[in-house]
Amino acid sequence: MHIESVLSTWEGESCHLRHDRETGVWFAIAIHSTHRGPAAGGTRLMSYISAAAAVADATRLATAMTLKMAVADLPMGGGKSVIALPAEAPRPDLATRQRLLTLHAHNLERLGGQYWTGPDIGTSSADMDILGRQTRYAFGRATEAGGSGSSAEETAQGVFEAVQATAHEARLGTLADRTLLIQGLGAVGLRVAELAADAGARLLVTDLDPDRCATADRLGAKAINPTEATTTECDILVPCATGGLIDTPTAHRLPCAAIAGAANNILTNPEIADILQERGIVYAPDFVANCGGAIHLIGREVLGWSADNVRARTRNIRDTLDTIFTNARRYGISTERAAHDLAAAKLARAEAPADTGQ
Repeated sequence: MHIESVLSTWEGESCHLRHDRETGVWFAIAIHSTHRGPAAGGTRLMSYISAAAAVADATRLATAMTLKMAVADLPMGGGKSVIALPAEAPRPDLATRQRLLTLHAHNLERLGGQYWTGPDIGTSSADMDILGRQTRYAFGRATEAGGSGSSAEETAQGVFEAVQATAHEARLGTLADRTLLIQGLGAVGLRVAELAADAGARLLVTDLDPDRCATADRLGAKAINPTEATTTECDILVPCATGGLIDTPTAHRLPCAAIAGAANNILTNPEIADILQERGIVYAPDFVANCGGAIHLIGREVLGWSADNVRARTRNIRDTLDTIFTNARRYGISTERAAHDLAAAKLARAEAPADTGQ
């Protein structure tokens, strides 16, 4: 994989790269679209096998963010930033992390508001606090620092709405006594597990960190090996870790009735949704299911919404998915295609005044 081949096949507006010799870290900021407003998307800090792999991840995620902003009716475009640690490098110490975030703040300032960022895998509200002291283009800061705090709760609430919508579409009824397999027990995945347990679901959980699985013991969850996430029978698969979980061979053998989760880019390519449709597996497109975090951050910090208004808009994820499922059935297309069509229609109407939700 080469950076040139990644960018030559990407339809985004721009990609900005920077290399820090001292740490060997690459920075990539991908701006897919500013059609609806400034691009926005989280900052991911993790190891990559190459700079090209980091750029590929940033561009894929930025594209998904454009779709997410559109289906959520938010007046922002799609972007994503990656702070790419060298492969197999140790986690940065405090001084190195401070250096990387300072460089990232400079990157944001140079873009002059074309791109805004928030937390993502490997970053937190504390990191946004550091960015926020050096740039105005960071949201998701702690409440005591003037931000709206973590978006994990609203992301999880939105995913839970998506899980319920897929259960209904798959004719599973309520979640009571249904088996959910939750892959990834970070802040979002664990909260989804709690909500599902409260609804009476049976839980299977998996995470690369066994200590996280232990925290789900109180929910009556059974831990399984991470390698068994896509081969263990369940009613609903809930991916809440990194993307790329389902490739073509996996799609042909998945033993579940529905899929809805917080992970970005769950499918390795959009055509896999056709396989799921043919097999009768209901799939909630990830950029719809996981948009609660964007609703929280942009609603609270850009649009000035109240917490109640943010929660109401997050609950609308279920209605959006119901529309997508209906259109998929009506036109004989995959739910992924129906979701893309809905986003495209909203993008085409971007010149209309934005809905502030007030």
